[in-house]
Amino acid sequence: MREADRAAVEDILKRVGNFSTVEIACALELVDLYLHDRHQCDYRVAIAEDSSSNVRAYVCWGPTPLTRGTYDLYWIATDPEVQGAGFGHDLVQYVEDRVQNENGRLLIAETSSKESYGNTVGFYRRLHYEEASRIRDFYDAGDDKITFVKRFSR
Repeated sequence: MREADRAAVEDILKRVGNFSTVEIACALELVDLYLHDRHQCDYRVAIAEDSSSNVRAYVCWGPTPLTRGTYDLYWIATDPEVQGAGFGHDLVQYVEDRVQNENGRLLIAETSSKESYGNTVGFYRRLHYEEASRIRDFYDAGDDKITFVKRFSR
C-alpha cells in the first residue's frame, strides 16, 4: 500500500456501510501508522487492485502482542461494488501465507454478530475459520463479539 491508496481505502471503509465514524477513524489511524512509520512492525497493510489498478479491497494485520505465533487480522474491507469477486479471499490468502512464512500458529479475526455482518461471518466460515468464542452483548446489547481462528501447523 502506498500513500496514494489511502483515499481509496477510506472511501471503501465509508461505503461498506458497517463501520461507524469512530471505527473508520481507527482503521485509518492504523493505515497512517503503517504509511508514516516504516520502523513499526505491529501493523501491516496490503491492498488488492483490479486490472485497471483501482483499489478494491484492503487488509490490516499484525502479530498479537505478548504471544508467540499468534496474529490478528484487524481490518478487512472490500468495495461493495465487487464484493464476492474474490478480492477479500485473495487478501486473506495473502495474509495467511505471510503469517505461515513467519511461523505463525494462529490467525484471529473478530467481528460483530449484528445482522449487517452476516456476510462477514459467512466469509470467515467459507474460508474455514472456526468460531472460537462469542462474548454476548460485547459491542452493545444484542451485539456479540465473535472470534474466529485459523490454525496453521508448523
